[in-house]
Amino acid sequence: MLPADTLQHTFPLDPWCIRETSFDTGSNFLDETLFALGNGYIGLRGTHEEGYGGPVGTSREGNFLNGFYESEPIQYPENAYGLARTNQFMLNVPNLKGIALWIEDECFDFMAGSLDSYERILDFRTGQLLRKLEWTSPQGRRVAITSRRIVCFDNKHLFAISYEVTPLNFSGRVWLVSALDGVVKNLEAGDDPRVGSAVSGPSLEMEDAQQWAHFSALVQRTHNSGFKLVSAELSGMEGPHELRFARNGLRLEQSYAVAAQQGQTVRFHKYGVYYSSRDYAEDQLLGLSKEALSIAQAQGFSALAQRQEAYLADFWQQADVEIAGDDALQQGIRFNQFHLLQSVGRDGKTNISAKGLTGEGYEGHYFWDTEIYIFPFFLYNKPEIARKLLDYRQAGLPFARERARQMSHAKGALYPWRTIAGEECSAYFPAGSAQYHINADIAYSIKMYMEATGDTTYLLQSGAEIVMDTARIWLGIGSYNRDGAFVINQVTGPDEYTALVNNNYYTNAMARMHLHYAAAIAERLQNQYPQDYARIAAAMELEAEEPEEWCRAADLMLLPYDQRLQIHEQDDSFLSKKVWDFANTPKENYPLLLNYHPMVIYRHQVCKQADVVLALLLLSDQFTAEDKKRDFDYYEAVTTHDSSLSSCIYSIIASEVGYADKAYDYFMETARLDLDNTHGNTHYGVHTAAMAGTWMGVAYGFAGMRVIDGEARFAPKLPAQWQHYQFRIQLHGCLLQVRVEGEQTEYRLLKGETLELTHCGKRVQLVQDAPLRLANH
Repeated sequence: MLPADTLQHTFPLDPWCIRETSFDTGSNFLDETLFALGNGYIGLRGTHEEGYGGPVGTSREGNFLNGFYESEPIQYPENAYGLARTNQFMLNVPNLKGIALWIEDECFDFMAGSLDSYERILDFRTGQLLRKLEWTSPQGRRVAITSRRIVCFDNKHLFAISYEVTPLNFSGRVWLVSALDGVVKNLEAGDDPRVGSAVSGPSLEMEDAQQWAHFSALVQRTHNSGFKLVSAELSGMEGPHELRFARNGLRLEQSYAVAAQQGQTVRFHKYGVYYSSRDYAEDQLLGLSKEALSIAQAQGFSALAQRQEAYLADFWQQADVEIAGDDALQQGIRFNQFHLLQSVGRDGKTNISAKGLTGEGYEGHYFWDTEIYIFPFFLYNKPEIARKLLDYRQAGLPFARERARQMSHAKGALYPWRTIAGEECSAYFPAGSAQYHINADIAYSIKMYMEATGDTTYLLQSGAEIVMDTARIWLGIGSYNRDGAFVINQVTGPDEYTALVNNNYYTNAMARMHLHYAAAIAERLQNQYPQDYARIAAAMELEAEEPEEWCRAADLMLLPYDQRLQIHEQDDSFLSKKVWDFANTPKENYPLLLNYHPMVIYRHQVCKQADVVLALLLLSDQFTAEDKKRDFDYYEAVTTHDSSLSSCIYSIIASEVGYADKAYDYFMETARLDLDNTHGNTHYGVHTAAMAGTWMGVAYGFAGMRVIDGEARFAPKLPAQWQHYQFRIQLHGCLLQVRVEGEQTEYRLLKGETLELTHCGKRVQLVQDAPLRLANH
């Protein structure tokens, strides 16, 4: 068996699905991630209904609920004040999708008999996981099995399975055993800090089990976080059948027996729901579960499947990126967009984790990945989801204020580096809590949202308060040096191979943006909405002189710059360190964090990911083209791209400064990062930030899109490998289609009356049904 970090699965290049045509134990662990289904709340790994009896370490059953977590105290051998005290981790919840198949006295098993044909398809347009196979049992009985699985986008609690069995060379007794299996536990952490939790054994305590004809339910509670969970399923078989049910500890079974005839199909449906006290009162959970299952069964699988397809048709009508000329890339970008939609919370109480809902990597935590990488995709494609992501941060504001006090800030709010419910969960503060830029990242997303939507209601309800209260932290952590410059010391920027430094360029530049924006909001509200300003200021205990102090700090912000090299310094000390010995570092020693002590890495000039280069993108209008090229050249040479967040940013800036080949190479590293398992850890879950970075690579990179002061600017380029590309964005209530082909770009306003934009430095106005075709120069 291949080691996990070398696993790959080569799929036929279909633009609207991934398809496997053989069952392979070697790639099975990886495939379980790639074929996962979700709806932003439920996530089901692509494990088989019948279970898996292959070699140890080649499978991981996983069923997850976004935002449903257990907590545990963080144990520090050497303690210190202010360290994060409690970890939260996403739970592996009871498995509702199990279906065992018995043919007379033989149980279907991938490891027994012979698999005569096999095909599995994850369809991005229908949202279905379809599997078809033919199997010959050890005693020679042949059956055809077809299963279809959906996780409903229009009901976050519900999923459904259609299961069909056809005897091919016999008539006889067929049993289908529908299982609700509560014997689950979380993945335990090993040597890789990106994987697993420290908890061993089950995390859910049994409170009740209910079972009667066709229905099973487990009622459980977490040990520490105190949440109650109901996992329930309702199943049924068409035609005459015999029904039995049984319980073995935490495993509940419904067994359906039928006298099957050769050539005639046995049809079975199963519906599953999860309801927790994070969403509803405890005494409602069981009743809500029964009601939802009854409605689903009455509607039937076909109706649910039709609604799923309709939801996705609307999504793709808005969000599809069409690329002609590279089939692998077309497949990759749609795979990425589909998984983003499956992973993102959209209830205002949940976010999107680094691994989505496909695996236990990073314990289900939410990071800055949301605001800087993922938020733009939803903002310009599904702005209603973007708004819900902002609502999540509003819900976490009380925790951010509490964290600020723990960090000795008398006022203001400090958002956690990694969290689920709002508390800081980062146990390694040099590369975690020290990344104060999280505050500016959140403010940046609010600024983007306001410029794209003009949603004043949001600003008055919550956005202004978040931006202003988080801006206060910069005056709490920063100070004025002997030369009168405002400095921010002992922080970590985006590059996690450089920790606890003074004046990280990205942090200072983003803080300056943040402070100016907070002051501008305060001025706008005072002038235009004085009553709302008074209300917000009273809630924050905002003093009259604070906005002026924000402006002063922003105006005097120190932004490190090396005059000799004419580049922006990553921080005060970065250029004084010796450069990492890349030439003599074996390939197997990457990523460095798995093979060198952090202090060894911190002493060197080496970057895990884009840092200054990321600032070049986010604050694009503040740099000259020459600045960007020099910064790119310097930092590219010392960046390992050990982080999956890196290549997409380098692709975008490479495109902007004219490095077409590098732009394309970096882009391809991002576009199929999970499909090709290029980072060697996709079996633990997809990389949602890199997935969103693929969309950024098309829109921000090749199309040169920037939205500055609410105006969209484009400078399109067509990669030599493509015939054309096309995407759509929503801006100011309009739906704009951008198509780049040959030496021209066509702008078409699909929704809205007029829209102004800038193309290659020239300002133009679009009207509906009157596309503009402009030369790309």
